[in-house]
Amino acid sequence: MLLCSPASPYSSKVRMAALCCGFQMREQFVTTAEEPALLIDANPLGKIPTLLLDDGRVIFDSSVIVRYLDQQCGGLFGSHPDEVIENARLEALSDGITDAALSIVYERRFRPKEAIHEPWLERQWRKIVRSLSALESALPGFEHSPRIGAIGARVALAYLSLRFSGHWEERHEALLGWADHFDDAYPHLMGCLPADVQSKV
Repeated sequence: MLLCSPASPYSSKVRMAALCCGFQMREQFVTTAEEPALLIDANPLGKIPTLLLDDGRVIFDSSVIVRYLDQQCGGLFGSHPDEVIENARLEALSDGITDAALSIVYERRFRPKEAIHEPWLERQWRKIVRSLSALESALPGFEHSPRIGAIGARVALAYLSLRFSGHWEERHEALLGWADHFDDAYPHLMGCLPADVQSKV
C-alpha cells in the first residue's frame, strides 16, 4: 500500500512510475500535517510517499521507491549504463526543482508574513529558473513507456503549474510543448499529476 497525497509531486512520481511498470498497489491518501498513526508508525519522518509491502517492509523516500519498482518490474531507467545514469540525473534535477518549489510554498504558508525571508525565497526561485533551463536543454524523448527521467520532469512541471502558474511558462515554451506531447503520448498517466483535492502540499 502506498501512503500518498494527490497534491504531492513526490507521490505523483511514484504513482506514475508504478503505472508505467505495471506494479500493482493500493493507494491511501493521508494528510501529513495531521501525523496519522498509519504514516508515523511506518515512517518516523512522517513523509510521503511511503510504501508498505505485504511482507512488512517499509520503503521511503520517492527515489528509493522508484528504485524498488524498477527492481521488481524493470523499464524505468533503461538498460544501457549511460541511459540509467542519464535518467537518474534527470530524476535528481526534477526532484531539485520540486524541492525548491516546495521550500517557497512552505515558507509562505507557515511563516508569519513579517518573518518571511525574501532573499531566501529569491534564492530558491533562482534554482528553479536555472534548472528549467538545464532541463530544456536535455529533454527526454518519448519511449513506448516513459522512463523515470521523463516522469520526473513531467511531474515537476505540473507542480510548478499548480503552485506558480503564470510565473515561468512564458520563458519556457519548449517545456510547455514537451509537456503537451507527454500528455498526448501517455493519457493514462494524467490522473497521477499533482492536483488539489484535499491536501495542500
